[in-house]
Amino acid sequence: MFLKKGERKPYTYLMPFLGFFVLLLVWDVLARFSGWSRQVFPGPVIVLGSMGELLADGTLVRHTVASLFRVTVGFYLAAILGIPLGIALGMMRNARPLINPLIQFLRPISPLAWIPLAMLWFGIGDPPAIFLIFLSSFFPLVVSTTIAVDGINPTYFHVAANFNFSRVETIVRLVVPAIVPEVVTALRMTVTISWLVVVAAEMIAVQSGLGFLILDSRNALRMDYVMDGMIVIGLVGLALDYLMRQLGSLEAARWRQMTH
Repeated sequence: MFLKKGERKPYTYLMPFLGFFVLLLVWDVLARFSGWSRQVFPGPVIVLGSMGELLADGTLVRHTVASLFRVTVGFYLAAILGIPLGIALGMMRNARPLINPLIQFLRPISPLAWIPLAMLWFGIGDPPAIFLIFLSSFFPLVVSTTIAVDGINPTYFHVAANFNFSRVETIVRLVVPAIVPEVVTALRMTVTISWLVVVAAEMIAVQSGLGFLILDSRNALRMDYVMDGMIVIGLVGLALDYLMRQLGSLEAARWRQMTH
């Protein structure tokens, strides 16, 4: 049986589930024979049972929604500010010697290093967590967008000049469509970073969210709840990555159609 070009073999859809099955099997074997007590290293059956408890009383949903809210706000703020700045730096090369060193200086600083300052500036609650998420996404988006604009074929700008495009028309009709695939890839990477940062920030600066659930469960010696939080973090991360991959495939296909 021959497959059409781009068509996947049926068993390839089962491979991810097989990987998770192997993980559960190894987890169960370790829980049974590692010598650790159930309180220290609970098995998958115990963890799934406790997840049902957290779902039943709404605790897990409430903390997950709180984390997603913070990631959404911080991520969108970073995209709204970072992508236009990257476009501006990509087109106005004379401004780079002034701004680029500042970006390269601040970019390597871990968002977690800002936690003490964020708590002093914004107090306790959503604002410091959102600020940290913003920092984790803003600088990668600026750099990625600048590189994407630099990579545009100069011929396109010559064509735009021949048609007497204004600066705004050049950005809207040329630059933005050209950089969409690269920017979507950058968004896919940064949304994962944002999800990592929000969990760490919630362990310190807020009283809700999956990070807070993990920390609070650890203090209560409920390792099954800790693992429940970790599982949800992984599942949400998979979902976010899938959504960004779908968006990237769609926009890349549109750009290829426009350039042919």
